[in-house]
Formats: sequence, C-alpha cells, structure tokens
Amino acid sequence: MTVERRTKKARVSGVYEATASAPVNIAVIKYWGKRSEALMLPTNSSLSLTLDQDQLQSKTSARVIADAEDDEEKARLWLNGREDKISARISQLLARMRKIRAEMESKDSTLPRLSSKPIHIASVNNFPTAAGLASSASGLACLAVAVDAALGLNLPRADVSALARLGSGSACRSLFGGFVAWDMGVKEDGSDSVARQVASETHWPEMCALILVASATQKEMPSTAGMQTTVETSTLLQHRISAVVPDRMTAIEVAIAARDFDSFAEITMRDSNQFHA
Repeated sequence: MTVERRTKKARVSGVYEATASAPVNIAVIKYWGKRSEALMLPTNSSLSLTLDQDQLQSKTSARVIADAEDDEEKARLWLNGREDKISARISQLLARMRKIRAEMESKDSTLPRLSSKPIHIASVNNFPTAAGLASSASGLACLAVAVDAALGLNLPRADVSALARLGSGSACRSLFGGFVAWDMGVKEDGSDSVARQVASETHWPEMCALILVASATQKEMPSTAGMQTTVETSTLLQHRISAVVPDRMTAIEVAIAARDFDSFAEITMRDSNQFHA
C-alpha cells in the first residue's frame, strides 16, 4: 500500500494544512553506510518490501500558519503526542521544500506567501518508535508528502521521494508499494540516487511479512551511528559494496519477477547473515 494524502486549505483562517499516512518498508537487501551524509547517499543499492498500512503506519499532519509573522525558525514538531526537537535532517528537508515554494512565489505574484511562514507538524506511529521497525522511513515519507501538499508544491512522486531521502535515507522507499529498490546512483549531486518500484503490491499476494516485537524500547545504538562505525572499522564492507550487493540486487529482482520464494528467501537470509559475519 502506498502513501495516502488528504489536503485542507482554509483561506479564511490563514491555515494551509495536509495530512498523509505512509507505510513501513523492511529491507531485504540492506544499505549500510553513506557516501554522503549531507545528501544522504548510500554506499550501495538496496531493496525492500512495503508493508500494509492496516498493520503498521505513520500519519503526519503539516500546517502552514499563513497569517503568522515570517519566521522560518518557528517550525514545531509533535511526535506521538509530545513536542519533540526538530532534527538537523528534518530542518534540511523543510528548507529545501521552502526554497521550492519560494521559487514558485517569485514566478507567480498571486500565490500566497507561504515559504517563510511557520510550519507545525504532528506525527503519530501506531507501532513502537525508534525500536528497529523503520519508523523513521515511514515518518519522513509522510512528512514529505504532507508538507508538499500543505505548501502547494504538488511535486511528482519521484521528486517527493528524493526529498524524503534527505530526512531518512530509506524513507524514499516508503513512497511506493510492493517491492521497491533504492538505486545508489553515482552522481555527486545525488540526482540519480532514487527509489523505483520493482513490483506492485498486487504482484505477489501470497507474500506475507511476520513482525515479532521483542522489545518496544528505543535502540541503544541508532542506525546512523551503527553505519558510521561499520564504515570506519569493517574491512568486509567495501567487498560487500563492490562485489556482493550488485549481484544480489539483480538476483532478487529476478526472484521477485518469477515469484520464486525459495530463491528470494535464500538471498534475503544470505544478506542478513552477512551482517553478523
């Protein structure tokens, strides 16, 4: 199931608001490490399975306060009912989307001036947050969709996916249903580091993912810190990046196309087991 969006624009009250929901995606070929932290570019391509929103879902509302004083710094975030600090990555994502809106406003004087107005964001997960269930991917995916709608950008899905990547790398895959690849790309500006749907959510209806929550507490080691440590210390990582992942990506896409579960399962487990080598 893909991202869902609902938009509300109330000109009288000076509020521009949108709500979006997004699914969790679980990687079967994982990316681990970044070649650019600033642009959130991975060291290798990856592939994931998007789960049904009926079970695991993030929902985010974004509200632009159009009648407030200009103040881009007054973005506020509530996560699961509690106000939370806005991370540097979310700030970067919002700044990029504000810039796009400002460019639109400079070309059309009839547009409301929203690019410099405060944005309030409220996000809720119906599953444990920061506990290893990819809440950042679903959360940043629906945040990007909601802000896109609230600011009236109406960007193509691929462009919103690329923006979501700035907040959380794997968020770019949660913009699509079914089986989704994130191609690492080779360009320095990251323009070719994009997600693409390998097969739709209806392609393999017998495929199910069983999620067992052993602990709902937050991880002791955040994913970003774990990736940085691996890049700095693992002598096996470069071999995985150059010699292992490319062949696995090709093989698992063939298995998905053929609905060959035995091959799919073997490739998935080989990739998982390598992380414990």
